[in-house]
Amino acid sequence: MKIAIIGGGAIGLLFAHYLNEHHNVQVFVRNKSQADRLRSQGLIFERDGKCFNHPIQASLFSEWKGEEDLTIVSVKQYSIQEVVSSMKKMSHGRHLSLLFLQNGMGHLKWIQNLQAYHLFVGSVEHGALKAESGTVLHTGIGVTKLAAIKGDLTFLKAISESASNYFPFVYNQNYKGMLIEKLIVNSVINPLTAVLHVRNGELLENQYYYRLFIKLFDEVSTILDISDKEAAFNHVKKICRDTGNNRSSMLKDIEEGRHTEIDSILGYILEEADRKKMEAPYSLCLYCLVKGKE
Repeated sequence: MKIAIIGGGAIGLLFAHYLNEHHNVQVFVRNKSQADRLRSQGLIFERDGKCFNHPIQASLFSEWKGEEDLTIVSVKQYSIQEVVSSMKKMSHGRHLSLLFLQNGMGHLKWIQNLQAYHLFVGSVEHGALKAESGTVLHTGIGVTKLAAIKGDLTFLKAISESASNYFPFVYNQNYKGMLIEKLIVNSVINPLTAVLHVRNGELLENQYYYRLFIKLFDEVSTILDISDKEAAFNHVKKICRDTGNNRSSMLKDIEEGRHTEIDSILGYILEEADRKKMEAPYSLCLYCLVKGKE
């Protein structure tokens, strides 16, 4: 399968490494120096202390035309509106097959009206770190959950059936439920680690952080009207434990002076709370703290 990956962050490079094993992959990035480095030095990948290097096709995003069998969009949530607007112009009305891999729920309003035969969303539960512009570390092995907004999920069989054991895929029939499940994880782990400046596992290990962890989960799950809170709570704890040595993407964004995805995560929670006329003191406090750090 011919695959385009738009976005040269940790997730984009992680997907580029694993999919490039059996498919024709081209990465599209905004930064010319990153494109030049990937072309000249290849993609450097590290897992469990072992380092791999392989050639990868790389181009500027402005060169993408939507001619691939599948386009995977892995940019951050706050870039989605601009990227989708550009994609509409650059694909010249082609009906595309698209997979979006963003945290939160904010991207749905921008992507649902795209002309596409297949429109998929994914929830990535791997730990990944971009060490340099051409280097990605696979820091925690998880799964990628896939669901269709429109089209047929079996279209993605070429990806899932050829996937490495280190990079499994699972299908989900309810895309909103899948994204909400990930939203709860992001709403609890990301803001707390960003504000407290701790790795994920410390939220479970420190009794005072863990009290905040419980309170925030309870608030978010109530606002989202989660029916099985115990199962949801256990899922958040499992992700936190499995990625215990990782620093969340939101913490890394804060540390490196970048914008975070707080608006599409806790911002979405606050919008839901306002719509339902519910109080959200923990979410509001953490939202303001992260925005202040931005």
